[in-house]
Amino acid sequence: MSTLAVTTTLNGETVTFLCEPHETLLTALRDRLMLTGTKEGCSNGNCGACNVILDGTLVNSCLVLAAEVDGHQITTIEGIAGPNGLHPLQTSFLENAALQCGICTPGFIVASKALLDKNPQPTEREVRHWLAGNLCRCTGYDKIVRAVLEAASAGATKE
Repeated sequence: MSTLAVTTTLNGETVTFLCEPHETLLTALRDRLMLTGTKEGCSNGNCGACNVILDGTLVNSCLVLAAEVDGHQITTIEGIAGPNGLHPLQTSFLENAALQCGICTPGFIVASKALLDKNPQPTEREVRHWLAGNLCRCTGYDKIVRAVLEAASAGATKE
């Protein structure tokens, strides 16, 4: 098989990488671009650990072929924090103890960022519905929901 050259905007910077035609975006992010914050959980789109934002839309990177992102914009967990430190959403997760082992946390934060980008003031019901595609095996979802709602009330939108 021949490799493909892919050029994309990744976390605000233009990058080019080579990938196999069958390679997932998750594999390319972790193994080729060394961005290991995006986690592999289920490899079938059921857990949300590999969430990224692709052209403003939340997607499971395990279900997207790396070649499909040519010419598109991707935000991973590494792109959520700003030059001045953690994004307020990340700070809220820390302050609310909305994490334990950390495998699901990047996916929850990326999903929450995508939600707040679309709806800066979601209700608790909207947060729970939006995050329904993310699974956590360690902690209760209440702390995660509380962290998102507190970040929203603090104005943690498109930073």
